[in-house]
Amino acid sequence: MSILRTLSTFISVVKYNKHPTVYVTVRSMSNATVNIKFRHGLTASDPERQPVLVVGQVAHLDSLTWHDVRCKLEPRVTEEAWRRGVACVSASPGDCVELWPRAAALAALPARRSRHAAPSRCHALAKLVRGLQRSTDEFIVLVCRKRDVYASCVSIARSFPLYSARSGAAPLAAAPPPRTRTVAVEILLVRRTPDGDGSDDDDDGPVDPYLLDNTLSSEDLATLQDAADATRLAARIADTPANIMNVDKFIEEACQVAKDLELAEPTIIRGEELRARGMGGLYGVGRAAACPPALVALHYRPAAATRTVAWVGKGIVYDTGGLSIKARTSMVGMKGDCAGAAAVLGAFAAAVRARPSIALHAVLCLAENAVGPLATRPDDIHQLYSGRTVEINNTDAEGRLVLSDGVVYASRDLRADVIVDVATLTGAQGTATGKYHAALVCNRGRLEARAAAAGRRAGDLAHALPFAPDLHFAEFSSAVADMRNSVADRNNAQPSCAGLFILAHLGFDFPGDWLHVDMAAPAHSGERATGYGVALLSVLFGEYTNSKLLRALCPPSSPSSPPTPAAAAAAAAAAAPAPSPDS
Repeated sequence: MSILRTLSTFISVVKYNKHPTVYVTVRSMSNATVNIKFRHGLTASDPERQPVLVVGQVAHLDSLTWHDVRCKLEPRVTEEAWRRGVACVSASPGDCVELWPRAAALAALPARRSRHAAPSRCHALAKLVRGLQRSTDEFIVLVCRKRDVYASCVSIARSFPLYSARSGAAPLAAAPPPRTRTVAVEILLVRRTPDGDGSDDDDDGPVDPYLLDNTLSSEDLATLQDAADATRLAARIADTPANIMNVDKFIEEACQVAKDLELAEPTIIRGEELRARGMGGLYGVGRAAACPPALVALHYRPAAATRTVAWVGKGIVYDTGGLSIKARTSMVGMKGDCAGAAAVLGAFAAAVRARPSIALHAVLCLAENAVGPLATRPDDIHQLYSGRTVEINNTDAEGRLVLSDGVVYASRDLRADVIVDVATLTGAQGTATGKYHAALVCNRGRLEARAAAAGRRAGDLAHALPFAPDLHFAEFSSAVADMRNSVADRNNAQPSCAGLFILAHLGFDFPGDWLHVDMAAPAHSGERATGYGVALLSVLFGEYTNSKLLRALCPPSSPSSPPTPAAAAAAAAAAAPAPSPDS
């Protein structure tokens, strides 16, 4: 029993066809550091030495020939075994079969998806990859369409979280350094699938011609690598406990990103300077903590930029609830309340590497909502950067206070005409839109629709909530201040109201575009952070980058517009019989 407690084990269940035989394998999972690399096309390897997982939708797997994959499977797997495996997973999509025990596996993604799910089936892909990880260097052969490759690669990346404090079986002093292992994701693109297989059910307008071929350039691979690395960065920050990832450490992470991108040092407004500048929301939330709160802004300003975009992230490194303290079970996991700021930082890193044509800013609102002599009390009144006064009736509704100062800073100081705030803001978000979809509140219908479409294309799903300040903002009425910080009726559109609180400080007549992304639930899967938000922001603003892949994935400004002649011609060409992926 002590051995079982010491080892971290993994159990996989493999089913075959309609009459399943269950094979249970127990594998020790190491705490090795994992590097993920992406390639186009397959290289020769022996699965006995480097295990391989081949995964894709059934129709895409059916389109492969033995010649396409034999270099990854021989000499262990025969053509007959490959064909038998494809037949098994085709009969039972979502299952996995082992072609060579503990070395070569074949898995099929679900055949169909609902219209509010991602065409890439990326959530099912992540689940399969997590369940079939090996403890050595390994290959994943991803079989998909080009339009799905971005979401698929991000989902694979988030299946290998970076943060771990496991020491292994040996005493800490004797523990060897973790071994680095490599997961090589080799991509086989398919151009065409049979009609009626559920694969071509795109609901987001015409497909860009760039996404209709079966090639990936070195630039495309760099885009995929940047997205994967940024997603894992965001997840690592959110996974790291607050005794390590405090405000000081988060600032170090931001400065390191700026240094890696060869940008100027971030703007840092901290502690008493926040109070002096009038940022009473951020200051009041974080002043009781050992590490003072901070507003940190990273800047990318190309010379020819004509538009300014700011992404504002909630970075509560730990949320006790303040004096309105959370219940014991509700407080567990609150190290991840900084996932919004982590996503903004990661997305900024990925976007800047794609050299956008716009001025882009990442604004991180960092604080610990701690309990102490200086903690904000219910009934206290704070004046925020907007000049509006807020009566505190719930110190556990702190995220909207720090974000309100952040978005006003983005508008007033950075002159942003597009502002997106990203936050793990309300527990009610999970009730409203579930574990997989973030909740959107937006002052522009077109931006709202494009954000939802970008979520489906990127794999970071999102769904719109009502935008009705005339009906909902009365929930914040106060007898002694401009507003309260928490709703009077918790059953009246809580996530929508929380977003409206933030917009109220910009002003409901704000002339620019504002989008609020509440990602409290999708920020985590089980006990691990997902890095949600990196892919969403990168694709939503992809049209401003130099990445052809991101520009092609970015939803068009007018989703209902007819396809261009070039798109129509490319679609007709894609409908013709296509050669095998490696021809």
